[in-house]
Amino acid sequence: MSTIVKAKKDEPVASIIRRFKKIVAAEQILKIAKKKEYYIKPSQLRKEKKKENERQRARERALQQ
Repeated sequence: MSTIVKAKKDEPVASIIRRFKKIVAAEQILKIAKKKEYYIKPSQLRKEKKKENERQRARERALQQ
């Protein structure tokens, strides 16, 4: 899961960093790293997934009305 950004000829450091940040954001590397920072029990994952599904259904119902 390594991200490589090669500098173009005479490219300023600021633009290289900007390109790197865009790539990291697009690949959701930080999101994955934060998720794997701590162990979450499978039962807890199921509970969170169920809650998220309920929230989505509630949003859909609110938009339909």
